Amino acid sequence: MNTSQLIAFLNSIQVGDLDAIQGKLRQAREACEELAQPELSSTLQEAADALSALDVRTYKKRVATVISRLGHVR
Repeated sequence: MNTSQLIAFLNSIQVGDLDAIQGKLRQAREACEELAQPELSSTLQEAADALSALDVRTYKKRVATVISRLGHVR
């Protein structure tokens, strides 16, 4: 998955059950690792942890942060 695809993928994670969203976040973390962006992978892990704790505000902030930073990687 290239940077543009990853941004689109993250933007598409809006609805679904918790397990499905966690699976998509896992895929996105793996894609960040493949793009040599371990800090973004770590931020997505923070988003997943926040979602598990039902902290939707932090989850959304972390995902938005990753999307923004990926825009600068292009």
